[in-house]
Amino acid sequence: MTSKHVIARYEVRGHRFEILVDPDLALQLKEGKNVNIDDVLVGDYVYKDARKGLKASPETLKKVFGTDDIKKVAVEIIKHGEIQLTAEQRRRILENKRRQIINLVARNVIDPKTKLPIPPKRIELAMEQARVTIDLYKPPEAQIESIVSKLARIIPIKIAKAYVSVRIPAQYSGKAYKVLQRFGEIKKSSWLRDGSLLVEIEIPAGMQEEFIDKLNKITHGSVSVKILHVK
Repeated sequence: MTSKHVIARYEVRGHRFEILVDPDLALQLKEGKNVNIDDVLVGDYVYKDARKGLKASPETLKKVFGTDDIKKVAVEIIKHGEIQLTAEQRRRILENKRRQIINLVARNVIDPKTKLPIPPKRIELAMEQARVTIDLYKPPEAQIESIVSKLARIIPIKIAKAYVSVRIPAQYSGKAYKVLQRFGEIKKSSWLRDGSLLVEIEIPAGMQEEFIDKLNKITHGSVSVKILHVK
């Protein structure tokens, strides 16, 4: 086992099962992301004690998991068991997740008083003040709501959507439409007599500035954007 690889362990029905995994990919799989188990697994064995090299028998695997297919068993071990991270791996992964959460919060919230986005740095400081704890095993998206409720005790903040009207000149409509689809949910779209495209779209409220900047770049400043309402 190299320093990069760790043990994923699952104890069930009086048996212990262990596999060697890539820690980052194993955590992604545990979060429910679409990860190829071949990339996660190190070796093709399920152990009852990985450090001693003691393998679990196919009979035991069938008895407990209903199959002796190593890949199917490995997925169950990762999803239901515990990933044995080193202190350094845990620190690094938690820091990466914290950064992801700060950016996600910033994209999805506004200051309800001003209706303006909140800078990531302000969110980061508020998280420190509120002593927000990051869950290592939960996807960042699943932690946003509870974190925002804690931040609301420190700063004015709420999750919101912006409803935006966008008018795109005909020559940029194809490229711009793909960008619109990536940013949010298109509610209405229609072609105008001059060939331009008029779209009404709902986007995360904290992404208004990024959204407008992106469209301006694509259309060389010829796009017309109007914020209809934020709620």
